[in-house]
This record gives sequence, C-alpha cells and structure tokens, in this order.
Amino acid sequence: MQALLDGISWGLFLCILIGPIFFALVQAGIEQGFKAGIILGSGIWVSDMLFIALIYCGLSSVVAVTEWDGFTPTVGVVGGLILIAFGIGTLFSKAPEVLKKEANEEHPIDYKNASFGSLWMKGFIVNTVNPFTLLFWIGLLSSVSVKNDFSESKAVLFFVGIMGTIILTDSLKVLLAQFIRQWMTAHHILWMRRISGVAFFIFGIVMIVRVML
Repeated sequence: MQALLDGISWGLFLCILIGPIFFALVQAGIEQGFKAGIILGSGIWVSDMLFIALIYCGLSSVVAVTEWDGFTPTVGVVGGLILIAFGIGTLFSKAPEVLKKEANEEHPIDYKNASFGSLWMKGFIVNTVNPFTLLFWIGLLSSVSVKNDFSESKAVLFFVGIMGTIILTDSLKVLLAQFIRQWMTAHHILWMRRISGVAFFIFGIVMIVRVML
C-alpha cells in the first residue's frame, strides 16, 4: 500500500508542473471539447507508459544509451525544433472551421470535426521528443525502486499510482478547460490559441538552450 501512496504523491507533484503538455491539454479542451482533450492526453499517457515499460524491462541498456555524450543535445535539439514547429503551426494556422462558424453564427461548436488521430499523435510526440521525460523516468525508477527495494508487485503499484494520478489530474484539467469554454467567445479562443502557440515556441527554445549549455 505504501508503494501505491508513494506513486500517488509523485503523480500529484507532476500534475502541478506547467509545460507544453499543460498548454496542449488546455487548448484541446477549450477548442474541441472533453473527448478531444482526452484523446490528446491518451497519446501522452501511452508515451509515458512505453517509457516506463522500456526502462523497467531493460534499464541497463536504456541507461547506456542516455549516457552517450550526444544523447541529450541531439534529442533535445530535435525535440525543441519540433516544439517550435508546433508553436509556429499553431500561431499561423487558420482558425478551425468550428471557430469560424461560431464567430459568424449562434451555433455551438461541432466537436465531430476534430481530427482525433492528429490530436493523439500530437500528445504522443510532444511527450516523447522531450529528452527530460526519459531521463526523469530513468532517475525515478532507478532511485525509488532501488532505494525502497521494490518487489515486482510493489513496482507495479508504484507506477499504477503515478499513472493513475496523472490520468485523473490531466482529465480534470481538460474538464475544467471545457467548463471555462462556455464563457469564452470565438475571439477569446483564438487568443488562447495564439498564447498556446507562443508557449510551444518558447518551450522549444528553452529546451534547445538547456541541452546546448
């Protein structure tokens, strides 16, 4: 039980961090609704679970890869460029048809127009290309598991606690974003879209600077 509680504690810590994932979830929830936000979130969660499985099954091999001198700079620069591309794309892309329609008519947003496949892939890529995500999971698994001498069952409980908390809190963020949506006009949503684009751009620049220093 303690392993599960430790996992929940780590999950609560992670949920308060503000990064590109937070902006991606909020943007999806506001623009396209709860279902779209959850689909984007599922891409993020699958990425995390793949990292956990990969590290747990082959910790020594994964650590060896990350110890290569060029790993963090290479992955960081590529990841940063991808985030910058997401930011530029968000800033200069045309408004979704659902927002154009709402700006001219008193009709609710048609969430069926959302591209769920691209949303899932966006969540997966944003989380995967960040080298610090992999390094975080390696550090957490190696330190917490070894320090607490976790058995296989305790390790499973620990990561169930983390992932369960992350999924729950991310879902609440999307739900809150959709709730706030009812007080926002199409103009406000477009400004939120631009803020999200700028945030992606800045996070990409910061990631590149961090790995190059």
